[in-house]
Amino acid sequence: MATFEQRTSGWWQAKIRRKGCPPQSQTFQFKVDAEAWARDIENKMDRGIFVDRSEAERTTLGDLIDKFKTEFAPFHYKKREDEKEAWRFQTKHLNDALGKYSVSAIDQKLVAKYRDDRIKKVSESTCRKEIYMLSKVLHFAETECGIVLPRGNPVEKIRKPADGKARDRRLSKDDWKKLEVKCKASRNAYLWPAVELSVESGMRQGELLGLKWKDVDKKRKLVMLHDTKNGEARAVPLSPHALAILKSLPQDINGSVIPLQRMTLFHVFKAATVRAGIKDFTWHDLRHEALSRLAERGDFSVLELAAVSGHKTLQMLKRYTHLQAENLAKKLARK
Repeated sequence: MATFEQRTSGWWQAKIRRKGCPPQSQTFQFKVDAEAWARDIENKMDRGIFVDRSEAERTTLGDLIDKFKTEFAPFHYKKREDEKEAWRFQTKHLNDALGKYSVSAIDQKLVAKYRDDRIKKVSESTCRKEIYMLSKVLHFAETECGIVLPRGNPVEKIRKPADGKARDRRLSKDDWKKLEVKCKASRNAYLWPAVELSVESGMRQGELLGLKWKDVDKKRKLVMLHDTKNGEARAVPLSPHALAILKSLPQDINGSVIPLQRMTLFHVFKAATVRAGIKDFTWHDLRHEALSRLAERGDFSVLELAAVSGHKTLQMLKRYTHLQAENLAKKLARK
């Protein structure tokens, strides 16, 4: 049975205590509103469909994001020294736009509006990633914090922006020669070896910069990567040219194979591409070049490509299968 108490402010507080249900209370300006609310809650309790929204109403999305950053992210995302992880930017934009809303107020209309407003400022791919981060934060609320989402996860009910098309930027032979000349002319002696190692191994930039000499096994012709994007260690085979590059490098006192900071490498590589007259070519395009060359050889299966690249799903490697198909067609023509 609900009880009603008038506060000193003149407002009415309704309280409901029922065995098997968490205590509920709500304050209203008029008693008639308090009574109507109490009847509705008790009716839902009688029918067994009552959902406790109190925690979701007390918790803002900003509070939830703060908890996500301290209790979930440190154990599921690799911390980098420059703290440039994508999830930090994604949660920041979500917090700026929706942080003041209570979790119970985050419905599909609000998320859809965020999507439509955000897509005017960023690419569809970026917006898509931010929306999925919102879904992950809300899932964290349910599974780890015990917060009931009254309407379920609203992200599951809206249209998602299209995923961006993968880049397919490759250089001509002439441009490669120009890039080599300008990289070798750089005052940073590690630039060209870093470029060559990236193309020879297919390692990501962070994997290359995190590589230590202790993880290089020249006898077995491989390197062990412990700090990878997907969090799983993997072995990367070394070509004869990659081994020759490693043998030519001095041993850094800190044990790093390429002892450069990420931003240092970014700036010297960017400067080299500008001097070479090459536009719209990023460091990550070197990884695409590496995997494209392996696929073009025709003697590597998709599973073997995945072992080299570290992709967790073969879906990400579909873009390279057409290169293999071309080689298969040549083999068929010879028979």
